[in-house]
Amino acid sequence: MRRIQARHLRLSIAILTLVLAALTAGTWAIQKYTIEYLLHRDAVSSGHDWATYLAQNVGDLEGIAAGEAPSDASMAFFTRVQRVGRVFRYKIFDPDGRLRLVSDELSAIGTDRQNLTEHNAAAARAIAEGRPLVIAKSGKPPNRPPYFAEAYVPVIVGGRTLAIVEAYVDQTEKRELFNTVLSVAALSLSLLMALAFAVPAVAWYWRTRENQRADAQIQFLARHDALTGLANRAHLGERLRGALSQAAEHGGRVALHHVNIDRFKDVNDTLGHAAGDQIIATVAQRLGRFAGEHDIVARVGGDEFVLVQTGLAERTAAEQRAAEVTRAVREPIAADGHEVTVTASIGVALAPEDGTSVARLMKSADLALDHCKTEGRDCVRFFSADLDAELHGRLAIEKAVRDGVAHNRFELHFQPLFDLPHRSIAGFEALLRLRGPGGPIPPATFIPIAEEMGLIGRIGAWALEEACRVAMAWPETMRVAVNLSPAQFAAGGVHETVARVLAATGLAAHRLELEITESLLLGDTEAVLAELNALKALGVAIAMDDFGTGYSSLSYLWRFGFDKIKIDRAFMAGYDAGDRNVEQVIRTIVALGRSLDLRITVEGVETERQLRFIEALRCDQAQGFFLGRPIPAVEVAAQLLGEFHKVLPFAGRGAPRKGSVVGP
Repeated sequence: MRRIQARHLRLSIAILTLVLAALTAGTWAIQKYTIEYLLHRDAVSSGHDWATYLAQNVGDLEGIAAGEAPSDASMAFFTRVQRVGRVFRYKIFDPDGRLRLVSDELSAIGTDRQNLTEHNAAAARAIAEGRPLVIAKSGKPPNRPPYFAEAYVPVIVGGRTLAIVEAYVDQTEKRELFNTVLSVAALSLSLLMALAFAVPAVAWYWRTRENQRADAQIQFLARHDALTGLANRAHLGERLRGALSQAAEHGGRVALHHVNIDRFKDVNDTLGHAAGDQIIATVAQRLGRFAGEHDIVARVGGDEFVLVQTGLAERTAAEQRAAEVTRAVREPIAADGHEVTVTASIGVALAPEDGTSVARLMKSADLALDHCKTEGRDCVRFFSADLDAELHGRLAIEKAVRDGVAHNRFELHFQPLFDLPHRSIAGFEALLRLRGPGGPIPPATFIPIAEEMGLIGRIGAWALEEACRVAMAWPETMRVAVNLSPAQFAAGGVHETVARVLAATGLAAHRLELEITESLLLGDTEAVLAELNALKALGVAIAMDDFGTGYSSLSYLWRFGFDKIKIDRAFMAGYDAGDRNVEQVIRTIVALGRSLDLRITVEGVETERQLRFIEALRCDQAQGFFLGRPIPAVEVAAQLLGEFHKVLPFAGRGAPRKGSVVGP
């Protein structure tokens, strides 16, 4: 593209130059023609004036033209006007064009009449045409001026031609004057034309160059990371595809090193984004030191890099390079006034054995990197056969997710939420399900993969709309709870989606409960809180799911007005194990929720003992297999139409009787 633009620019400049040259040449041609025309008119004028003057002062001009000798008065006149003005020589012809008198031979008049009667074709032509005839000539001084004109002028009196006067007009000074004046004019005009062309041409040239530079910058930014200048993911794919093709054609191996800075988020949060950017830029520079002529270094994520090593003969070269990168990353980094030491986890995949396509090789390196992280980070792991099975499993799940989106193969199951004080069903939580070729795929398995594939937004929107549509068939007192993924918030527009779904399904906003996890608030907290406030403004309820595990922070509870907290199922398992500390933590969480006027839901209730414990704590709701398993949407109506109090364990009857819709 840049070569084409440069070629167009050179062609445009050449065309402008040719146009300017043509205009300049035309200007000088016009000047030459103008000078010739002016000299011609000057010669005619001078010759005519002189002929008129001669006719007025020579009384016997007609006789002289007829071949008579000039009178004494005429001879005196001829002698007096010899070389007067610019006419330095003259001749007189009779009306037939025969020469009768020459100014250079006045003394010879009457002595050699025969030579003077020669016929002159130019004079005869002037007589025949009845107008002056001018012939320009170059002369050699001193006999002739450098430039002169011969003007044949008819002397006409009373409509009758008496004679022809040939006046030799010296035009040397006139030509120099015309040349000087018109050259200055032509030069000025040429300069004006050049300036008229140059100003817009220069402006156009610089604008074109600026556009080219801007286009080049846009092209660069489209293929490179703005912070580090390294290739981005798209450009990496292009170059890696070429490297794999070269390796397949000429032999050799390609090693893909997937480098991830360990716990970079902690460093970034502690020291700030400016220091984080300096760390990223420094690591990028250090990786660049290990790139050979045909190697590739790219930044593929916030703290993730890829180093592609080409032309390998043995695996040991990749092992050595990975070790060198590990040591280089560990070197101290000066970041915003701090000296920081970071480490890196590196997953390595080799082509062709670990993959011959860009996607396969990247996935192999990703799996090796994940394996590295599970072993404690700050290490190097190569893709191996046992990870290959994991890769095939992941690919199968990805295919199932894509097929599920394309062919609407996702479905919702609904798990009841029980209102403890009233011992009744308060609503249902919608749980996403996907059936793969080998059977159901656990949500904990396919949802993270769907998030990585960028499909969770479409899946989540479908689940939300389907849940609201199903809930429209329930009693108006029952709510439906839907989980939202952090990836949906990252994409933005969650409250617009919710508003659209509520309008499309007709579900009242107060009947919809949206569940989020604490991990959502670990990212761009202010943006997330703004989105949550927009959701609250719609009238829906917001619940914090899995509370008490992970990154619990009490600041989230007072910074945003949650409607409910759901105590994670892990606490019920710990309570059943007899851990008194777990029991005390549960009591504390319930007390905290009460003090903040939050509804409390306990997840994972699987025994009657657990149920009686949370009833004693006066929790609001309970959820778990002891109370009801997730069921398809078609079974919800049957459960709601039954007499739930006869089968629920609230009346002291123990577990649900055999055949109950809430049984295991």
